[in-house]
Amino acid sequence: MIPMPLLLTETDVKAILTMPLALEAVETSFRRLGNGAAISHSRQRLRLAGKGYLHYMAASDAEGGYLGLKIYTASPSGARFLVPLFSGQSGEVVALIEANYLGQMRTGAASGVATRMMARDDAGVVGIIGTGLQARTQLEAVALARKLESVRAFGRDPSRREQFSKEMTECLGVPVTAASSAEEAVRGADILITATTSTKPVVESRWLERGVHINAIGVNFAEKCELDAEAVRRCDVIVADSREQSKLEAGDLIQVFGEDASRWIGVRELADVVTGKVPGRTDHDQITMFKSNGIAIEDIVVAGRIYELARERRMGREVPMWVGEGGNR
Repeated sequence: MIPMPLLLTETDVKAILTMPLALEAVETSFRRLGNGAAISHSRQRLRLAGKGYLHYMAASDAEGGYLGLKIYTASPSGARFLVPLFSGQSGEVVALIEANYLGQMRTGAASGVATRMMARDDAGVVGIIGTGLQARTQLEAVALARKLESVRAFGRDPSRREQFSKEMTECLGVPVTAASSAEEAVRGADILITATTSTKPVVESRWLERGVHINAIGVNFAEKCELDAEAVRRCDVIVADSREQSKLEAGDLIQVFGEDASRWIGVRELADVVTGKVPGRTDHDQITMFKSNGIAIEDIVVAGRIYELARERRMGREVPMWVGEGGNR
């Protein structure tokens, strides 16, 4: 008898998904993508009747045995994320997973994987711009990828950045201090994280040190950017989670490269770095950048692991769907 689909809430996901687990699953997703065992389709968007969008993105993981999509709405009332997960063998729905926390964790984990592959081995000083929920998982993942000495955090709201710094110091066991400006956060950083929703650059090229690694994760609309054009041009190595998806929504790159195919060819993919087809860094003084858009294969591989662990731990709630079709459910 085929089990009924499992409904997993945000509470269930938070009880299962740790950052080490997310890092392992996300690295696996890129390895399978690089080896041809997975396929990921770029995000598509439908504008809602009011202000907002419906977003959807799909992937298949032949080796893991799952396929599915992440679908979500973003509107003035907030965002709602859902991953419907299917069996790759039977096509049956195996799970419906609330996916806000899942998305935060897998995005942080992708930066953690990129940092492992691209940051200098001795990188220990982090600058981060943005102090929202996504900034937290970014730091958690990067702290697992490198032995951190200190973090400087800047956000527009002084009270929020002070609170963020206090909470992340306790979480990481690493001193996190509130910076008074974006420039103060960036200068001298070995690893820079941008996690904002800004429509204008928050990082200027002149602040960047040689050898810095950048995780640019906040922008996934063509009209937005976090780095100024010269900062992008100074990067010796640019790696994206998906080159094709970057052409659609990575404003930092679109606004510099335009439709110049020769520039886009130079953008490497994280899957190729993870599988060793191309290097992430070849020199101590290179400026490297990971442009994170967030791609569906990350969601599907992470969702598959969450589902398997939920079954093992008898978590979640079975939902009767298509009951009565020959009594096979």
